[in-house]
Amino acid sequence: MNTAGLFRVAWQSLVRNAFRSLLTMLGIIIGVGAVITSMAIGSGAQAAVAAQLARLGSNLIVVVPGSVITGGVQLGAGARQSLKSGDADAITADIPTVAGVAPQSSTNAQAVSGGNNWATSILGTTPGWAVVENWGTTSGRFISADDVRSGAKVAVLGQTVVQNLFPSGAALGQTVIIKGVPFLVVGVLESKGQSGFGRDQDDQIIVPITAMQLRLNGQNWLSSILVSASSPDAVDGAVSSIEALLRLRHRLTPKQPDDFSVRNIASVQQAATATANVQSQLLAGIAAVSLIVGGIGIMNIMLVSVTERTREIGIRMAVGARERDILLQFLVEAVALSCIGGAIGVMAGIGAAVATANGAGWPIVIVPTSVMISFGFAGLVGVVFGFYPARRASLLNPIEALRHE
Repeated sequence: MNTAGLFRVAWQSLVRNAFRSLLTMLGIIIGVGAVITSMAIGSGAQAAVAAQLARLGSNLIVVVPGSVITGGVQLGAGARQSLKSGDADAITADIPTVAGVAPQSSTNAQAVSGGNNWATSILGTTPGWAVVENWGTTSGRFISADDVRSGAKVAVLGQTVVQNLFPSGAALGQTVIIKGVPFLVVGVLESKGQSGFGRDQDDQIIVPITAMQLRLNGQNWLSSILVSASSPDAVDGAVSSIEALLRLRHRLTPKQPDDFSVRNIASVQQAATATANVQSQLLAGIAAVSLIVGGIGIMNIMLVSVTERTREIGIRMAVGARERDILLQFLVEAVALSCIGGAIGVMAGIGAAVATANGAGWPIVIVPTSVMISFGFAGLVGVVFGFYPARRASLLNPIEALRHE
């Protein structure tokens, strides 16, 4: 029997038992669809994180306080009160490969204006923050060096804060009360939306760091220092210089560990990419189990089909069909079930990924490679799990098959 004849017979068999064929394909459809959807969501999350980190710049360095042990419990990075504003000034003055420095001190508070109020994050910093973060204003201005020197009660609002405190949009020149202290709104930040980690970057208020320390949180230490190196090539040298300078300023002996931590955003990018890859592969691996289950279903149904069609097989052999013809006939049926199910699964997976993006607002990236691999794997499942039933059919004794009722 030629190839066209094999496919014609396989198609007739599938159509003759259309509902059973559809149920048999269901495992393949779900498996392929789940693989494509999970990999699209995983790739989208990876792309979102990479884009967010890229906005920060490959030359960004973050300095945070070190860990501290209390009662035998290590509290982790950021628990110490080891960074001061003088450290940020020293980094600016003594390290020539640094392009910008932004000390940070933060708190959470309820911001009030008129009859509206909004719980948000308050960040105290310096004019260098706008340079390091590459963040401009849509109206008004950012805080100035004079504001920092005088501890001026001025504020720059994120877009989310503006929308909730000033629905009309007229925020400039208005007064926002934070912890009982009135701040004059002098600017509105550009919108940046959610970060790759799901945080609303527009939900914050920026004030001079001196006003933060004197009027809001009463702390003279910093939560972190953002540093921008002059170029990506200067990052490693800047990290080493910052570490040496801070050890000297904090009077640490060679045997004492650092009471701070310097993080290079490039290493964070690599770690985030590696984590996203592992998560994507894990999701795809879990979804691939459905393909194996679908393959077992195909083998089961093909074995049933061989039993039901034993007399048909005997007749074909009696009129001259060879063992190879019977083998190929049932193998083609199994592969056809897998490939048709795979094609439906591809469409279902792409549809589910798009629906997820539209409904839940999750980023997705449909990678053509994942589509081709999942479809190819579906075909392979048909070959692997269809071979045994096909082989069993081809080995039937023609005389016994003809006697079968």
